[in-house]
Amino acid sequence: MAYLTINNLHKRFDDHVVVHDFNMSIEQGEFVTFLGPSGCGKTTVLRMIAGFETPTSGHIRVGGEDITHQSPQKRGIGMVFQSYALFPNMNVTQNIGFGLKMRKCDGAEIARKVAEVIKLVELSGKENHYPHELSGGQRQRVALARALVVEPRILLLDEPLSALDARIRKNLREQIRDIQRRLGLTTIFVTHDQEEALTMSDRIFVMNQGKVEQEGRAEMVYTQPATEFVARFMGNYNLLGAADSQRLLGLNINGHLAIRPESIHVLDAHSQQADTLAGTIRQHQLLGNIIRYQIESAGVTLQVDRLNRTASDLMPAGTEVRLQISRDDMREVR
Repeated sequence: MAYLTINNLHKRFDDHVVVHDFNMSIEQGEFVTFLGPSGCGKTTVLRMIAGFETPTSGHIRVGGEDITHQSPQKRGIGMVFQSYALFPNMNVTQNIGFGLKMRKCDGAEIARKVAEVIKLVELSGKENHYPHELSGGQRQRVALARALVVEPRILLLDEPLSALDARIRKNLREQIRDIQRRLGLTTIFVTHDQEEALTMSDRIFVMNQGKVEQEGRAEMVYTQPATEFVARFMGNYNLLGAADSQRLLGLNINGHLAIRPESIHVLDAHSQQADTLAGTIRQHQLLGNIIRYQIESAGVTLQVDRLNRTASDLMPAGTEVRLQISRDDMREVR
């Protein structure tokens, strides 16, 4: 039996439906991500789980208990916000211990638990610092520690890394995932960043216009998009319409043909391998360890990614090549 289940969740603000017929189940200890663009309903679902929004209809159950209309304080759910939401007049120790203090826990117990979680999030030495004395990453770790110290049944993370720079964001997401695994904590992470979702999640729920477009393990969602929206959102897929699919590959399709840019192999123009296509490089982008080419073949422009191993790998515009595309790497989506 799933630990967290959501059945037919619906949320309307006046005449505007933001979540429609949302269903999901999560096992205890899973790390699940809601992935989607701004306004797709992912944060609204999170706030309904936390109890900060009331569903128009539907049910939310944790461990078999219906918590749909339970107050946030009684749910045993911790939440970390994008904006940190720290008290500026409290130091690190006081911010982290605030929830325990509101529960009227014993002073010695508060001190012990706060010390444990400060060590867990690697903030030792910052106990007496105030939020304005901390970096963005340190403030977010304080917010995380404050959610963890009350030992929640479920941890909710609402785009907690989006305000941080790339290096800090990468380090903190690794730390969050490591802590989650060590604690075996059921976690829901909200993001619009595909890389965060792919690197952190046990499962991903891709959302669009208040509905789940696709859910599954990260590698499955990325390599086997179920819809055109998922293919467009999950990366840099080549999406060929019916006419281009017929002209380039001789395939008759009804929707779009999705082809990952890294699954197209670039061969020398004189290659004798069977089932290849003639192509011409039109331009390229250097993306660090990836070179992204725009290659034209039969009047169709394809995006192709290759590893940037050495400077000699770079092929200039006008270079003639052959392209090899495995049928196993093509997926028809609608």
